Amino acid sequence: MNDRSLVLAIDDEPKILELIKSYLEINNYTPLCAANCREGMALFEQYRDSSHPIDLILLDLMLPDGSGEDFCKTIRELSDVPIIMVTAKIDEASIIQGLNLGADDYIKKPFSPRELIARLEAILRRIHASDPGHIKGRFLSYEDLSVDTDIRQVSRDGKVLQLTRDEYHILALLMSRQAKIFTRDEILYAVKGFDYDGYDRAIDTHVKKLRAKIGDNPKAPRYITTVYGMGYRMGGGPES
Repeated sequence: MNDRSLVLAIDDEPKILELIKSYLEINNYTPLCAANCREGMALFEQYRDSSHPIDLILLDLMLPDGSGEDFCKTIRELSDVPIIMVTAKIDEASIIQGLNLGADDYIKKPFSPRELIARLEAILRRIHASDPGHIKGRFLSYEDLSVDTDIRQVSRDGKVLQLTRDEYHILALLMSRQAKIFTRDEILYAVKGFDYDGYDRAIDTHVKKLRAKIGDNPKAPRYITTVYGMGYRMGGGPES
């Protein structure tokens, strides 16, 4: 399932960081360790544009050079990489704040390493299962757009595009079955999974950002067409 998934662990307690690193290695993950926000962001940026970006972040909320909440917020502006907050903050308000900022899960210290791995694997399993590109083969293409699903890389006319995880999943889904109309619920499941309790119109926001990145004009779409009252399909032409 993980194919040596990259997991970035950020914690200022050396013993906890070493424990996390050890259990990740035992369970066939590749750990990247940082003791503060600065180191964590440097590692994130280093791998962000590589052929294998970071697959998940384990984030302590109380760090010496900033708060985990601010770090999470910054990451969410750049990427949809899954984030598990690992912290001694146990009050309900802190948990809700973290989840509202975009964290995918929350584990309280002290924690069981086996529980941590189980939570991590559950999130990655959901993402892997909902990734349409893994089902349809390595390469997907439409006109001058191409997707390499092995490395989750999207290119237009040979130029690599920087998409978030959600934007990538939406594009790969539409390209995997071209001309099929995907409802917002179908797209939402492909991006978030069945257990996501969110608003399907959020997909419209993702599509708007995706169109901007691939150079698609919503008034005269070349790539993604809105089918009013239904959803979206791959293929240009007048909006229907």
